[in-house]
Amino acid sequence: MIPTPVQQADQIFVTLQHRLVSYLPAAFQSVADVILSVIAIVLVFALLFAVTTVLERKGLGRIQNRYGPNRVGPAGFFQPLADGVKSLTKEDLVPRTADQMVHFMAPVLLVLAAFLAYAVLPVGRNMVLANLNAGILFFFAVGTLVELAVFMAGWSSRNKYSLLGAMRAIAQMISYEVPLVLASIVVIMAAGSLSTVSIVDMQTGYSGIWPHWFLFTPWGIAGFILFMIAATAESNRSPFDLPEGESEIIAGYYIEYSGFKFALFFLGEYLGMFATSGLAITLFLGGWAAPFSFLTWIPSYLWFFAKLLLLIVIFIWIRGTLPRLRMDQLMSFAWQFMLPMTLINVFVAGVWHFMPAGVIRWGVCALVLVVPAFLLSRGLKQGKKFAARTYRFAE
Repeated sequence: MIPTPVQQADQIFVTLQHRLVSYLPAAFQSVADVILSVIAIVLVFALLFAVTTVLERKGLGRIQNRYGPNRVGPAGFFQPLADGVKSLTKEDLVPRTADQMVHFMAPVLLVLAAFLAYAVLPVGRNMVLANLNAGILFFFAVGTLVELAVFMAGWSSRNKYSLLGAMRAIAQMISYEVPLVLASIVVIMAAGSLSTVSIVDMQTGYSGIWPHWFLFTPWGIAGFILFMIAATAESNRSPFDLPEGESEIIAGYYIEYSGFKFALFFLGEYLGMFATSGLAITLFLGGWAAPFSFLTWIPSYLWFFAKLLLLIVIFIWIRGTLPRLRMDQLMSFAWQFMLPMTLINVFVAGVWHFMPAGVIRWGVCALVLVVPAFLLSRGLKQGKKFAARTYRFAE
């Protein structure tokens, strides 16, 4: 069967990779296939990191009524190149009492953990490095390396601010990793699989022009919102960027890093944000599937990256809008709101499965979610965890 032009455009990178590998002996083809996939992942997401840094700085500039980068290259879009050159040429300073090996390995491990997570994310039709039966489990397993890398950076620096920043970061990551995992369980329950490819395949159908995304269910909407809040905290993004509270602990766990090692931490945080956003797209937004049936002619990988860019814009918007939380607010929100809501959402997903389809199912599931959310938020407010701030001057 001859593929149509639409199918050829959709599979152009898969076809090109197979053609390049076919020139090698059969014994080396599988290894070469993996190497080409890894190179593609590294180049694409490294380029996305560079573009995102420019867009974020320009976007924050617009929000704050100031100019963003506008000197290096056309409209300032060569700024990431200048930043990269500066990072490579700056002196690498390491504290005399630091553990040299652990100090060096921490940023490398952070970046490695982020890149490993991309192995199970299907960025397009037939475009996934490793189609594992337990892909979701693998994603969260390699994500725990981030906590290890953060602790290594804080402990090895032999600096009290680094250690305090590391402990604060680990407490935050563990607190929000629990609701992050629980928010994804509802999709695993609905799909009956831990495979990211199978989860996307279940969302590729359409009813008329409307897609069968898990987002378009009460538990899907709640799960997506809870997942993105937890992902924001996991990525140390505002308003959850307490590990880098410059007014309290200066730069946090990477205060003793300079030059290219500091750039690796910067890269790792953005790669982690891309990875969690990619998982959110896979779980709730149909992965590479088009949002409407009449747009399926557009290549699948373009839809994945369009959704990813949309989530990145939302991250930037939130950073320029919301102030930083206090540590007690951060932890209270995780354990007193996020955790109960994710558990309730798991229960709602089970109710949705056993109730007959119809308006009543929608109403019951929505009610079971809205009422606890209102009561839990009222409880936080009455506990003065999110009360209006009062400022007092020293007399």
